[in-house]
Amino acid sequence: MNVQPIKQRFEIVGGSPLLDRAIEIAVQVASTDLSVLIQGESGVGKEVMSKIIHAYSVRKHGPYHAVNCGAIPEGTIDSELFGHEKGSFTGAHEARKGYFETANEGTLFLDEVGELPLTTQVRLLRVLETGEFIRVGSSKAQKTNVRVVAATNVNMLQAVQKGTFREDLYYRLNTVPIHIPALRERREDIHLLFRYFAQQAATKYKAPVITLTEEAQQLLVDYRWPGNVRQLRNIVEQMSVIERTREIDGPTLRGYLPEQTTALVPASGNGGGTLENINERELVFKFLFDMKNDLNALKEQVQALSNGQPLAMPARPMPPVYRDEIMHPEMQQPHGTVSIVPASRSAHEDVEHTEVEETLSISEKEKELIAKALTKHRNRRKSAARELGISERTLYRKIKEYGLS
Repeated sequence: MNVQPIKQRFEIVGGSPLLDRAIEIAVQVASTDLSVLIQGESGVGKEVMSKIIHAYSVRKHGPYHAVNCGAIPEGTIDSELFGHEKGSFTGAHEARKGYFETANEGTLFLDEVGELPLTTQVRLLRVLETGEFIRVGSSKAQKTNVRVVAATNVNMLQAVQKGTFREDLYYRLNTVPIHIPALRERREDIHLLFRYFAQQAATKYKAPVITLTEEAQQLLVDYRWPGNVRQLRNIVEQMSVIERTREIDGPTLRGYLPEQTTALVPASGNGGGTLENINERELVFKFLFDMKNDLNALKEQVQALSNGQPLAMPARPMPPVYRDEIMHPEMQQPHGTVSIVPASRSAHEDVEHTEVEETLSISEKEKELIAKALTKHRNRRKSAARELGISERTLYRKIKEYGLS
């Protein structure tokens, strides 16, 4: 199949065999009504594939709607997809059609489908199986004829194993899978994309086109591009606007590339594998649990001392302790503190003691991390959610919960 006309029509740049294969599958499945699951990392262009499927299907003259499931709050997602009746909930001043009703005889693209709540997944499965849906607050089933194309950047099999995504819905959506390769899997296209975006930026900002030195070209190809095509386009636009010199050298380009040797950005030798579930929040939780274990060990040592037993060496280094003040060993300690008193001292002497306050609040640490992420990304919730390893909908709920602006 000659995919070049399709690339020109949808402004797809690159000649990678993996990319060409994905386009071929999209065109071949377009003439059917089979459900399609498009998988790939964030920023690879999954929505373009859904547009290709719609454009080459018998539904091409029908409506096309794209819905970002991760950006809709959990409390309103059912209303957005299936509609609601007047008075069905607070604020429902009139009846409203959902996307499954307005996209009838057309195509509905569900982006970030892995973020759907379990209750909504049940409703979605019913639509896919029977073509029927029920508005929120209604008891009347309605028919719809919609082609569903879903997309996700998460490992769906792992989500099924964890119980966050229904297995039956996964196999119903995954009738035809399409994998969009990451940018590091099609390195031969990176420089082509750079020149394409540079030309676009030059036209948009009415400035000369930026170019790269040989050193910068090599750096461009060697970088792992965790944000894929979207990240590359953003960097090209930044340099087109900020840099006065039109020829970009290696050191200049390196200043626009975020550090990739961090725990928050997993790297792999061949670009094929990733390290799962490594993020700052989980590291903090692990640290808190380790502190809890150390505190329990500390209490055991205190109990041993009070019973006149010799002090045993801990199996691992104890956490730092802080000397606050001189207190009588028989004075009542504040709640959540432990007083350590050497056994050789008299009970009537003033002795040094150590207080360890048990302030292990996970919610406070989570609030602090969310605030830091929002500050770092200048309140861009999508970027903050990606770094925290949570969905944008979850971040929205946490911001309201903690009263963060």
